[in-house]
Amino acid sequence: MTAAAAGLSACTTVQKPLPAAGPVRASHTSFGALRQIDAGLLNVGYIDDGPPDGPPVILLHGWPYDIYSYVDVVPLLTAKGYRVVVPYLRGYGSTRFLSDGTFRNGQQAALASDVIDLMDALKIPAAVIGGFDWGARSANIVAALWPQRTKALVSVSGYLIVNLDANQQPLPPQAELGWWYQYYFATDRGSRGYRQNTHDFNKLIWHSASPTWQFDDATYDRTAAAFNNPDHVDIVIHNYRWRLGLAQGEPRYDDLDTKLAARPVITVPTITIGSDFDGQAKNGASYRQMFTGKYAHKILDGVGHNVPQEAPQDLANAIVEADSY
Repeated sequence: MTAAAAGLSACTTVQKPLPAAGPVRASHTSFGALRQIDAGLLNVGYIDDGPPDGPPVILLHGWPYDIYSYVDVVPLLTAKGYRVVVPYLRGYGSTRFLSDGTFRNGQQAALASDVIDLMDALKIPAAVIGGFDWGARSANIVAALWPQRTKALVSVSGYLIVNLDANQQPLPPQAELGWWYQYYFATDRGSRGYRQNTHDFNKLIWHSASPTWQFDDATYDRTAAAFNNPDHVDIVIHNYRWRLGLAQGEPRYDDLDTKLAARPVITVPTITIGSDFDGQAKNGASYRQMFTGKYAHKILDGVGHNVPQEAPQDLANAIVEADSY
């Protein structure tokens, strides 16, 4: 039974522990034809699957992942009549900047604006939006600043909008250790190292973020091809340096940054998902107050960071449930 069917109020939280996940064997290895469309500053590569007149769902990947995180989620949703759009983020796959002169910007407002630009280009007035990692952050921002464009939200790891001032505060040593790569990227050596070793670096991140996920080399290499984008390293390095206050954003996003600095609450119907990757934040309590609409929280035991690829059925179920609110 969905939260809506149970008559839950806007303030009700549902926590549903799920069985531990075993090794995932993907049943799908590819999508249909990749499409391209000019949208804002980009020519975006994307998958558009399902009935064209179906309720739209937009799924956003993060770093170091790509559209194939959703290769087993998409058919589950299209089978239920959804139109599912999965874009390559700026700096990934076949997505390219329209101008060589555009700054290769990885700040959160830029990435979220790309989602709105894509929706405009595809003439999608509103959609259920889901994401994890960078994709969850962009989905959060779209839901917070453009609620009229967001029918519902599914966010892995909860509320991820970055507050630059708060981000300057140190964490306990064990927590800081988990973000070692952000400090590596803050150095010139780290930038050179990531450029020289992108494939192996990101494979290490996959293992550390999802330690129980038994993916094979073919699964990883399918995604690693997306890192060959000529802008990938610049976008990644700028993203993490911007978060630490070591790189400037662009003035065009100043208004959005001001709004995001106020930690806007999210009013649209939302399901958040906590996995083993989230540690003590897995139960969702630390960000519950940031969601003021109809809300549920799901807990996935035995699942790492790449929730859509490790637990595709659970992610698809959350999309359908959020859409029903």
